Amino acid sequence: MDLIFRDARGSDLQLLVEMLADDELGAQREDASIPLDQAYCSAFENIESDPNNELVVAESDNALVGMLQLTFIPYLSHRGSWRCLIESVRIQSQFRGMGLGTKLFEWAINRARQKDCKLVQLTSDKTRPGAIRFYETLGFQASHEGLKLKL
Repeated sequence: MDLIFRDARGSDLQLLVEMLADDELGAQREDASIPLDQAYCSAFENIESDPNNELVVAESDNALVGMLQLTFIPYLSHRGSWRCLIESVRIQSQFRGMGLGTKLFEWAINRARQKDCKLVQLTSDKTRPGAIRFYETLGFQASHEGLKLKL
């Protein structure tokens, strides 16, 4: 399956939220009902206007099949290098298991290289062992313990 990677558009937003809600964890924290919650629209506008954020979709035959968000972060440590944070990774459920996630990550890692990042990082919920195994096959290592505080 050939993929085209492009920036997400406002017209994609409903489907993007539906993809985020299409698993056990997402179903608990996302709301894909229509009309779409204004918070998603505001978040999209903030991401779109921030030069260090890219909300990217994977498209095949004019259909959205995947998505992810890249955030480019300047760091003082590691000799003042940039990092790329990958979040909100989703492949439409009917397209999972076809290698699209690998293609999406290969594109994202190359994008991080284009932006001169020295590190690519991500987090994955511990209740998603399949996702964690997938990331490890791509070379990611669980080198740090991640902590979060919900506000």
